[in-house]
Amino acid sequence: MMLTLINTNRMLPPIAPVGVDYIASAASAAGIDVELVDLCLSEDPDLDLERYFSIQRPEVVGLTFRNVDDCFWPSGQTFLPDLNRIVARLRGLTDSPVVLGGVGYSIFPKQIVERSGADFGIHGDGEQSIVDLIRELRGARKFNRVPGLVYRDGGIVRSNPPAWPSTLATLPARDWVNNIAYFHQGGQIGVETKRGCPRQCSYCADPLAKGNRARLRPPIQVAQEIELLLNGGIDVFHLCDPEFNLPPEHAIGVCDILHARGLGERIRWYAYLAVTPFSEDLAYRMRRAGCVGINFTSDAAHPQMLAAYRQPHRKEDLDRVVRLCRKQGITVMLDMLLGGPGETPETIQYTVEAFRQIDPDCAGAALGVRIYPNTGMAAMVAAEGPPESNPSIRRHYDGPVDWLQPTFYISSKLGDQPARLVRDLTDQDPRFFPPQEETNASSENPSDHNYNANRQLVDAIAAGARGAYWDILRKLRMAGERSGPDRS
Repeated sequence: MMLTLINTNRMLPPIAPVGVDYIASAASAAGIDVELVDLCLSEDPDLDLERYFSIQRPEVVGLTFRNVDDCFWPSGQTFLPDLNRIVARLRGLTDSPVVLGGVGYSIFPKQIVERSGADFGIHGDGEQSIVDLIRELRGARKFNRVPGLVYRDGGIVRSNPPAWPSTLATLPARDWVNNIAYFHQGGQIGVETKRGCPRQCSYCADPLAKGNRARLRPPIQVAQEIELLLNGGIDVFHLCDPEFNLPPEHAIGVCDILHARGLGERIRWYAYLAVTPFSEDLAYRMRRAGCVGINFTSDAAHPQMLAAYRQPHRKEDLDRVVRLCRKQGITVMLDMLLGGPGETPETIQYTVEAFRQIDPDCAGAALGVRIYPNTGMAAMVAAEGPPESNPSIRRHYDGPVDWLQPTFYISSKLGDQPARLVRDLTDQDPRFFPPQEETNASSENPSDHNYNANRQLVDAIAAGARGAYWDILRKLRMAGERSGPDRS
């Protein structure tokens, strides 16, 4: 009797399924036999599934679902049909119950169980809940006792409160997933230092999946995990935290132990950070611990749009963090989120000009806000009236608005060609990743920083590039500028 975990994510470049590593370790430590089928590294997923289930009869089959869609307009690619197809395929190969999990799944836990036909889902942390589920399947089958479980009760799909335990129980082994293969094909390996986020950004789905409170891992565990991966040949990391610097004292603790163990000179790592709080001391400690790049959740510079996104920082804060990072030699990416409620050509121009003056190493100019239910953004959109008649709603499907499908908000005040407006304002400035126009969306030579099936990125990693994807694309753009025609 065993638990079979299946990684369903097929995005390229391939991203190592950190959660699968943690869950496999937890289940194995609880005495459960575990096997992994990684469809991301498979050349023929259907054949590999058929071969596996012709031999094995697992007790439970767990599927990880990392991304509901690519979160980019105009591509708006949904991955739900792929998940549904895998569940249907498993129904023809095994009688074992199917349980879903992962960050993407946890944003829409009941809906995805209903639509996929899976037996169960785990909303939130899976390490303990998968063990509890297996025990209930073997025993009393009292599914209401399993934290985060979504389950079928007759014809009704029921859901328990999310599994967000106060103690983050993850083991640092990381020896179930083929991380070295992911490193060579994906250019970096993720590590968690915490889960959950206390911020209230109006658009963000992270609190839906991981909770609205930062649940911290002991810094020593983080250091041990990185050291084990380093000993296996991996020296470039990306911290998966929504905001590494919240709370700042935990970030300092992680940095200090990495430095104390002599890892800062042997590794390179990147992180997401909130613009505030950020101090010169934290910048120094991060660089000393091996940090080489930060992607700040900046969103905008215009006060009206910062208020719409519920961001506490101001333009002056953006300028300050860039200066502090530059002093330490840390590369900076500032991410814009353009097109939200109240956005006008004037507010976009203000933000673009402010970012140009602040002078980060690069800046994303993502157009369109992905709308998730139960967020502040969803409430703002609801206040505007029926979404089907809202001129600011953009989607690639017909019929009633379905938030499970990629559905975006782009302020109608930006006119009929908002992407062209942004591109004109950024004016081929190589620091900006402007949005693709809907009529020219391509992954062969993209101008934006959509990582899904980005051929430039895949080829660069195959040629030896390592690091955060925005930094690899930035370096490719810099190299292209140097090798381009003389514009003097």
